[in-house]
Amino acid sequence: MADEKYIIGLDFGTDTVRALLVNAENGREVATAVQAYKRWNKSKYIDAAKNMFRHHPLDYLESMQEAVNSCLNQVSEVVTKNIVGIGVDTTGSTPAPVDIKGNVLALKDKFKDNPNAMFVLWKDHTATEEAGLINETAKNWGGVNYTKFSGGIYSSEWFFSKILHIFRIDKDVREAAYSWVELADWIPAVLTGNTLPKDIKRSRCAAGHKAMWNSQWDGLPPDEFLTAVDPLLSGLRDRLYTQTFTSDIKAGNLSKEWAKKFGLHQDIAVAIGAFDAHMGAVGANVRPGVFVKITGTSCCDMAVGPKQKEDVLIGGICGQVDGSIIPDMIGYEAGQSSFGDVYAWFKDILSWPLKELLEKTKEVDKDTAKKLSAEVQDKIIPEIERQCEFIKPEESGLIALDWLNGRRTPYADQKLKGAIAGLSLGSTAPKVYRALAEATAFGSKAIIDRFRQDGLIIEEITAIGGVAKKSSLVMQILADVLNMPVKVADSDQAVALGAAIFGSVAAGYYKSVEEAQKNMASGFSTVYDPIPENVKIYEKLYNLYIELGSKLEDFLRHI
Repeated sequence: MADEKYIIGLDFGTDTVRALLVNAENGREVATAVQAYKRWNKSKYIDAAKNMFRHHPLDYLESMQEAVNSCLNQVSEVVTKNIVGIGVDTTGSTPAPVDIKGNVLALKDKFKDNPNAMFVLWKDHTATEEAGLINETAKNWGGVNYTKFSGGIYSSEWFFSKILHIFRIDKDVREAAYSWVELADWIPAVLTGNTLPKDIKRSRCAAGHKAMWNSQWDGLPPDEFLTAVDPLLSGLRDRLYTQTFTSDIKAGNLSKEWAKKFGLHQDIAVAIGAFDAHMGAVGANVRPGVFVKITGTSCCDMAVGPKQKEDVLIGGICGQVDGSIIPDMIGYEAGQSSFGDVYAWFKDILSWPLKELLEKTKEVDKDTAKKLSAEVQDKIIPEIERQCEFIKPEESGLIALDWLNGRRTPYADQKLKGAIAGLSLGSTAPKVYRALAEATAFGSKAIIDRFRQDGLIIEEITAIGGVAKKSSLVMQILADVLNMPVKVADSDQAVALGAAIFGSVAAGYYKSVEEAQKNMASGFSTVYDPIPENVKIYEKLYNLYIELGSKLEDFLRHI
């Protein structure tokens, strides 16, 4: 043990931050800790009705320190002394406005409770109008279409849409913001003490997929284009960045301040950050031909392929970027804006009387009422899924659309909404739930079909994340709809494990990500093979899903 080296993987999710300590030699997960964001979990800075979701920067800083300290308290001093690297992944695009010194504006007294001065979470869809303006300008301004490596369409979930929206609605933030920074860039900058906007090493992953960065036009889109979108963006490009880095590169060493907070030494390499799904794919051993689905609240789809002499563009996805997943390969991203969120929404619908009636009843004491409510809520989805096992495909008579939080891919449109067709007096809760599960699988097939239509080879499906580990029903339906085996990664922490893999390369323990993957990446715990009779039925139902979506798109985006 005295000679073994260890890596910390930090995974900043929507609700929590996770710290994972990994043995660099074999990927063994030594310790882990999870810390919830205190303000977020009190529903601060959230307005779901307006699709506004913001994170206060203190939630990240406080929770990170608590999670790392909790993780390290589980191991010996010998292990702590042998930590050599830290890798970081975050949600994205999750940008925030910063001053000239790199301080997020919400850390200042003047802006401490202003949501517009905080990190604009990936799922925030307040910038749909701005995204539409970017797309319109890109196609009609008479110059290069800077969305061509972003699937030909720019999303409200992404960097410039969110910046422009804040600039339009908040003059004080606009005037105080010297620059903007992605969470994936800010955390490594904080940990290394290099927060000046000009000094921050920016993530290739974040820049390429969400900010239209590409070496073909020397970085970000030029000021002429941004000004054509809206004059409020004039001059911003010069205060952002030009150069980007892959995540096998070191952002710096751990600063004295954070070494003290963690109880660690300063000779620890901190890797350039990247988005959670991209690092999760690496943790799940992504390689050419393998399509990795990160099944959480949303679903992110990752693939890699070799560089080609000429650009082969895949339309309607979330970008293709050199080095965004594995250095020296093209990284491809797609996904669904809601996946696990679809099931959580249905649970909330069914839980309404428990929260509004049972917890307020006078028939039993309040403590008992709350316990009963919590117990029933915990059992709703497991019991519904158990009963869904007895419902055959096509038996429900329902077709649903999975766009409850808009559509990310194919062809992003955050104005779309979900739908369920075919409801009758015989539509039970399990039948509706199964239709929703089928809809998320159909959405996945639409994405894979989009990739294949433009030439990407997909031979295997790997799934990671909470849904993949918890729901055999959803994974079996997915295998049946895709007519491909679905392998579920063994690790519960594949995303943080991917971050640790990059930390090991940045620290010099391995020479390449591929070498680190061979020793550290997760194996598989379960394989779901397609059931032939279900495959045939789902081929017909998928066509109905496509037909329903085509007929309802215009209607749904306007209600």
